[in-house]
Amino acid sequence: MQEEVLRGAGVKCYHCGQACDEELFQFDDKNFCCYGCKTVFEILSENDLCTYYNFETSPGLQQANLESKTYSYLDEVAIRGKIIEFEIENSARVSFQIPAIHCVSCIWLLENLNRLNKGIIKSEANFVKKVVSIDFNPSEVKLSQIAELLASTGYEPTIRLDAEREKPTKASATDLLLKLSVAGFCFGNIMLLSFPEYLGIDAEDDWLRRLFSYLNIALSVPVLLYSGRDYLIAAFKAFQQRQINIDVPIAVGLIVLFVRSVIDIYLEVGPGYLDSLSGLVFFLLIGRWFQSKTYESLAFDRDYKSYFPLAVYKKLGEEWVPTVVYELRRGDQIRVRNNEIIPADSYLLDAEASIDYSFVTGESKSVKVLAGERIFAGGRMVGKAAMMTVDKETSQSHLTSLWNNNAFTKSKGVDYNTLMNKVAKVFTWSVLFLALATAVTWYFLDASRTWLVVTSVLMVACPCALALAAPFTYGNVLRVFGNHGLYLKNAEVVEQMARVDAIVFDKTGTITKGTSSVVWNGVLTHADKVKVKALASSSTHPLSTLIAKHIKGPVQVRITDYREFPGLGIEAMIEGQYVKLGSAAFVGAKAVEATSDSHVYVSFDNDVRGNFTISTALRNDIQRLILHLGTKVKALLSGDSAADQTRMRSIFEGDVELRFDQSPHDKLSYVSTLQKRGNHVMMLGDGLNDSGALKQSDVGIAITDDTGLFTPACDGILDGRKLGTLNKFLSLSHSAITILKISLGISLVYNVVGLSFAVTGHLTPLVAAILMPISSISVVGFTTLAVNMVSKQKLS
Repeated sequence: MQEEVLRGAGVKCYHCGQACDEELFQFDDKNFCCYGCKTVFEILSENDLCTYYNFETSPGLQQANLESKTYSYLDEVAIRGKIIEFEIENSARVSFQIPAIHCVSCIWLLENLNRLNKGIIKSEANFVKKVVSIDFNPSEVKLSQIAELLASTGYEPTIRLDAEREKPTKASATDLLLKLSVAGFCFGNIMLLSFPEYLGIDAEDDWLRRLFSYLNIALSVPVLLYSGRDYLIAAFKAFQQRQINIDVPIAVGLIVLFVRSVIDIYLEVGPGYLDSLSGLVFFLLIGRWFQSKTYESLAFDRDYKSYFPLAVYKKLGEEWVPTVVYELRRGDQIRVRNNEIIPADSYLLDAEASIDYSFVTGESKSVKVLAGERIFAGGRMVGKAAMMTVDKETSQSHLTSLWNNNAFTKSKGVDYNTLMNKVAKVFTWSVLFLALATAVTWYFLDASRTWLVVTSVLMVACPCALALAAPFTYGNVLRVFGNHGLYLKNAEVVEQMARVDAIVFDKTGTITKGTSSVVWNGVLTHADKVKVKALASSSTHPLSTLIAKHIKGPVQVRITDYREFPGLGIEAMIEGQYVKLGSAAFVGAKAVEATSDSHVYVSFDNDVRGNFTISTALRNDIQRLILHLGTKVKALLSGDSAADQTRMRSIFEGDVELRFDQSPHDKLSYVSTLQKRGNHVMMLGDGLNDSGALKQSDVGIAITDDTGLFTPACDGILDGRKLGTLNKFLSLSHSAITILKISLGISLVYNVVGLSFAVTGHLTPLVAAILMPISSISVVGFTTLAVNMVSKQKLS
């Protein structure tokens, strides 16, 4: 193929159909108006998707015109608003259900849509849920054009505009049950028609025997082409992409059985193996159904039961009470403070607010929102607190996806899914090689049994159980952790927890918690108290929260120029006065004599008015926890003064370092130093001044009490009341690794034993097909029971 630059003379571009009088590029005997169109053609050509061009003239243009008539309704404002998940000036996100997703080829193309249209920023495909999420620039590409692109490449989106559109479609489950039903019906009837063969009865009329045999062929055709088509298509796509997957041995076995059976029946040398073929597909589909139902149950737990308890303040009467986000309903009035996440699509009630959508886009960029404008779930409040009205109920699966945004994924550790895929690929190639060697051997030993033996080898040696071991082990551990107050970002964190050998604690909000004892030392008018409460209410710091609760009454003042300085304090302009709340150095006050209590100082226009004395108490069982963790505890890092050193030393004995007056950068540096020494570090903090250290650590755990801070820096969120059981969580993570190894061992033993029987000819394809789902069920059942038993033992 040659490429050269020509002068266009009204020739139309092969891809987009537009005439071009400028430079025209010729590639593979086709003309393109630009490199973009040429690149799209190359991608489609490489992936056998050139049906996009199967039109008589101006193929690309006619395809676009055809599809625009179908999807143009998506650009209507009312409909668009129901589909778009997020949108700001140059960035929007939409998710489409794509039932056609079935193999690695689909994933590759759907995650490279940005190469097909420059308006698409990125796309991510979820194989299990058959959903593709697309980030795009609305000024460069319309929503209808994205739907057209998907349809034109063979992945027509299923678009639902009702309230249930976010729930996974049941079409795939129904399709699987139909295939299972067809396979079961045909399997039963083929066995019925084969009874004379089973019992060794010679039919008196030869034509009747032949009729039954041909009826068996007719019944096996829908089994192969309908019930078993997913295996055939997946194997075919894998070969197209020069890939190998676990469906290849199965597809080869099905084709071998069918072809050999048809030949035997046609040549009248035997009854064939169509009963084995239909039974094989039937039991394979039973195994697939079982796996899909188990995956669904794990996904449900992950989205709704094992989700961290993110809370927000909701107005009830004249009071603001913390409410778990999934209890919010449309019309509820909420208040979101600085650094808190907007949990649901809402409309702003205040005059203005600043929203950071970096959790959604991965780029830190604040957007100014005015009263009445829409704020999308996933944005983070920047600056003063704002009131808003909920428009849509919270989608916890949406927030889960934000927490797992690739922009915030740590590069440390092993991607176990990738490892399992590699193992499965090597395993599959090994099985194909073993099947070939078996075929050659049996051809010389007993050629009549070659096909049965080879098929048995292909069936019994399936890496499904191997691939299921890790996700089901870690998935069950995630569920157990969530039920006991520890909410992890993803399954990989379980493995990282098992490797932890160094633990670092923050003090305020982690080791200690605020009490109801808040005492004001100084002089404040009622109007001044209202301003202090308004300022404190905008912050998520534990001490600010206690001060806001201490001062009674409603807040109806205007706050501007709000700023928060981690580890120091907060300030803002309130009703014409410059109010500061924080440490003595931040406010410009003379520090009182050091005690174990915390002191928060207040100034108005740089005039210090006094301070709040807040008593702090140690969390329950913290001393017992430190004792159980032993030498793993390396340090306590605190931004407070050393006034509480005596009390802290009574808890952290031995060689544990106590460091006070630590800035956020100091904490990060300390964690980094431990890692350079070869330690795997767990950092526990309140998620505010510790965000850098949480992100740097191998496992960062944010401690939360009455409300949760949504931060991508942490790998997990721990209910403050459960901190005393941290050692039990770590112990269970070690047990999870052991359970995983045993599961892999079960899978390996099953395959070794099964293969030994299959290779020696002592296993029929039908029995092998029955053993396949049994192996998967055994692994899933073992991991579930083992995790539940160990968790009851360790977390009771």
